[in-house]
Formats: sequence, structure tokens, C-alpha cells
Amino acid sequence: MATIGPNELFFLMQGLKWTLALTLIGFIGGGVFGLCVALARTAENPLSRRVTAGYIAVFQGTPLLMQLFVVYYGVALAGLDVDAWIAVAVAFTLHASAFLGEIWRGGIQAVPKGQEEAAKALGLHYVSRMKDVVLPQALKISLPATIGFLVQLIKGTSLAAIVGFVELSRAGQIVSNQTFKPLTVFAIVGLIYFLICWPLSLWGAGVEKRLQTTSR
Repeated sequence: MATIGPNELFFLMQGLKWTLALTLIGFIGGGVFGLCVALARTAENPLSRRVTAGYIAVFQGTPLLMQLFVVYYGVALAGLDVDAWIAVAVAFTLHASAFLGEIWRGGIQAVPKGQEEAAKALGLHYVSRMKDVVLPQALKISLPATIGFLVQLIKGTSLAAIVGFVELSRAGQIVSNQTFKPLTVFAIVGLIYFLICWPLSLWGAGVEKRLQTTSR
């Protein structure tokens, strides 16, 4: 029976690298598109609100695993040769954009209406009102929920293994098959996830507590 040595730990760290890279790409890409979704959800145009509401409903109402399958195999059916890395990155970006868009939509609507009305009275156009007045407050309000979603996104990357992407969980499975020590290997994998997610959860709880204190 093989032991878990430096080579196996190095392989797990390589998987961790891709887990963090996928999380970063999904969160940044999802943040960019999610901001567009949030702005469209709060726009005066009813068509943009309906379209983005449907977009959010699709991604919030279906499992992430199914979304990965649809993107990965759907692109292949369209005749495009796309590797697992690109397909998974696209799927996570779309998934994150729907959730972040809804989180930030709530933040925008939580900003007192008087703030935007005062900005209008000062003659600020839409871009300036959102950039300088509404969004800074909205993003602050929604920061705890945003951090919470980031934690969920990190853990969700484990599903990428289903389409052949070797991230931390898949790396753990490979090492487990080689060493025949699944309990030890997945205890290490679980500890790595915990060491990443627990500080983020504490940060989110601290931010939420400070917001509650300042709002009194």
C-alpha cells in the first residue's frame, strides 16, 4: 500500500491551484456580467427586467452540475472543440453572474430612494448616479451575501471533476486511487477546503455584524 508523501501532496496542491483559478475566473467574470444583470433588473425598461428575471430563474432553478453538462456537451454538439477548462470557466461565469446579479439587485433596491432622487435633482445622469451614489452603497450592503456566495462557489468547483477537470476534489480522488487511503486523503482535502472557506465565512459574518451595528 502506497504512502501519502511529498509527491501526492504536491499533486493535491496542483489541484488546489486550479480550484482557486477557477473560482477567481468564475467570480470575476460573474461579477462583471452580474453587475450588468443587476442594473438590467433595476432598470426602468420592463423588457430588460423580464429577460434578466428569466435568466436568473433558469440558473437559480437548475443544479450547477446540470449547467456544467449543458455547457460542456452543448458546445460539443454545436461542433466546437472546446476543452474542459474553457467550458467549466464559462459555466461558472454564467452561474455566478445570475446569483451575484440577484444579490446586487437586492443591494441596489435596499439603497434609500431619496439617495437617487437627490442625485437626479443635482442633475447627475444615470451612469454618474449609479457609479457615484447608488452602487457604492449597494455593494456595501450586499457584501456579506457576496462573500457567502464566494464560499459556495469555492465548494462548487468540486463538481467540475464530472467533465474531466482536475481540481482539488478530483486530485484527491486520483491520489486516493493510487494510495488506497481514501479516508486520509479526503481528510486532507476537506481540511484544505476548510482552511480556505472558514476565514471567508468569519469575514462575512464580521461584515454583516458591523453593518447591523452601523445601521442602528
